[in-house]
Amino acid sequence: MSGKPVPVPDADSRPFWDGCREHQLRIERCADCGTARFPPSGMCPHCRSSRREWITASGRGTVFSWIVVRHPVPKEMYAGEVPYVVALVELEEGVRMPTNIVGCEPGAIRAGMPVEVVFEDVSADVTLPRFRPQVPS
Repeated sequence: MSGKPVPVPDADSRPFWDGCREHQLRIERCADCGTARFPPSGMCPHCRSSRREWITASGRGTVFSWIVVRHPVPKEMYAGEVPYVVALVELEEGVRMPTNIVGCEPGAIRAGMPVEVVFEDVSADVTLPRFRPQVPS
């Protein structure tokens, strides 16, 4: 992933990125009303509380929306990866997360398709959550 932009954790997002490095999908939840939220923020959008806690999400969800990228920008960084899928996945916990869908052809993706998280270790410091079609248990 040389030369590509990587996440820069801040005070709000650091627990999320630390969890990814440990292959755990962590999301923030309001400690007062229990509303889950992503991306993390300093205040609950539901009750306006600043009290929060981090939970480990199930890692399962469904595809809410997606696009297939066929023309990479910038071309120098992403030309070898097209086509790739950028999706909005709705987690079982009720939040929607932008991500990539991997492990299937772009034409096979459908709204409502069950997916599960997989982690890509791109460096010693950065691990990215991706999603693939759910493997039946």
